Amino acid sequence: MTIRHGVLSVLALAVAMAAGTSASRAEVAISLYSGYQGALNSNVSGSDPAGVGAFNFDQRWDGRSFSQNPIYWGARGTLWLDGFDLPNWGIELDYTHAKVYADPLPAGWKTFEFTDGLNLFTANAMYRFQDPDRAWTPYVGVGAGISMPHVEVQTTATSPKTFRYEIAGPAIQAQAGIDYALTDWASIFVEYKFDYAWNDTDLEGGGSLKTNIATNAVDVGLTFKWK
Repeated sequence: MTIRHGVLSVLALAVAMAAGTSASRAEVAISLYSGYQGALNSNVSGSDPAGVGAFNFDQRWDGRSFSQNPIYWGARGTLWLDGFDLPNWGIELDYTHAKVYADPLPAGWKTFEFTDGLNLFTANAMYRFQDPDRAWTPYVGVGAGISMPHVEVQTTATSPKTFRYEIAGPAIQAQAGIDYALTDWASIFVEYKFDYAWNDTDLEGGGSLKTNIATNAVDVGLTFKWK
């Protein structure tokens, strides 16, 4: 699955939610966002029999949100359930194009990154703190899904290079932010988002690599909504 397909899936699901719930007066929102994303250090283990052999080390990661393409960004669709007698609660489908670069590279390695990207697909439960007398609305959310990174690994100058998307494992997400209404149908938001992804990947030549990556991000985005 490419990034474009991931975004189209999120937006298509949002449109389907809108079409299926209009009679219930549920609110549907589609959002696009970007921002600053970093990552915590993680342990890396595995084996590359066609390259460096067995390995186990701690790795520092760099997010490079805007300094190197592709940039960090995401898209989501949210169904708010007020029309189902669940005021303030919502269901969200989120795609996050996070990314990490090994910095520094392990000694002797030629490539080690998840930059197109560390793709995360999650389904989240949302809650917002509405007040009709104000334009701003705080919200929180938690959820789970899958990690589908683009694995770019080459452990020596002569070993095979892994360069492909893989379904690598589960992911969890938490977010908290504030949405500010510009009109009845558009708003902007700022949020903090935490993602944790378990990545168990295969390498060319019969190897494997495992690393669990936690990312932190401050997002700024634009939302379009209707009932």
